[in-house]
Amino acid sequence: MAPSINLHRLQQYGSLEFIAKQVVEGFMVGLHKSPFHGFSVEFAEHRLYNQGESIKHIDWKLFGRTDKLFVKRYEEETNLRCQIILDISSSMYFPVKERLSIDDPNKITFSVYAAAAIIYLLKKQRDAFGLSLFSEKVEIHTPSKTSSIHQNYIYGEMEKLLPQQDSTIRKSTSATTALHEIAEKLHKRSLIIVFSDMLDSHASSEELLSALQHLKHNKHEVILFHVLDQQKEVEFDFENRPYKFVDMESGREIKVSPNEVKESYRKKVSEAKELLKLKCGQYKIDFIEADINKGFDQILLPYLLKREKLY
Repeated sequence: MAPSINLHRLQQYGSLEFIAKQVVEGFMVGLHKSPFHGFSVEFAEHRLYNQGESIKHIDWKLFGRTDKLFVKRYEEETNLRCQIILDISSSMYFPVKERLSIDDPNKITFSVYAAAAIIYLLKKQRDAFGLSLFSEKVEIHTPSKTSSIHQNYIYGEMEKLLPQQDSTIRKSTSATTALHEIAEKLHKRSLIIVFSDMLDSHASSEELLSALQHLKHNKHEVILFHVLDQQKEVEFDFENRPYKFVDMESGREIKVSPNEVKESYRKKVSEAKELLKLKCGQYKIDFIEADINKGFDQILLPYLLKREKLY
């Protein structure tokens, strides 16, 4: 994980790209020390030669060093289109903290850093990338491009999401409607990466799962990063004293001692998560549990493995 840098400093220097680079380079150093030694993200200049195609672009010097045939890749070539979808509803701003950092994020901060790191890798590999942001509606949807101008625009829009949301602003989630709309806009085969807690204020679980299935049309590949605070949202690990819990999307309040509801809460959360995992398996969607307290390796490695399969 990259060193701790607070959000005030991040915004002051506008350095989301710098942070993304730190995250990626730290990850790659660790990856090369692991059993995945030799796994490379240096796809920008070459691709493997396919038997039967012209040999005029083979890099013979690289063949001499590696004993493998690689074809030189030109800048206008695109390996992959990737659409990154971020849930920016109010529930993604949980937990509320006085100071957010890359080491101590809430769900939206974690998702922004993770998405920025993936975009950094996509740009490095000359893959095309686009961004979709949604809450009760699709707020931003860009096409996939490879340019630095496009990357800077996307980073700029994501940086706006980093401050803790004003508690008087409540954005509910309509993931079902938004995902259907985004799916209809993606006409070319893409890798779709979703960061969401998969809470929908307006639809049943069946409708939400149907929207996820819609993302698979046009032969898209989909990775769902189910972003949660495992300790608080799944294990419901709170001291046994009275708390006032506030729904961040509706503003509804309830006073309760955690031990009174912990068992039933855990059961319902577990059932909902297992259903989501089951349906993702049926739809051939990669389901990744993304605990905001466990760092970015849990994001970057599944992405790289998926890209390797598609490449």
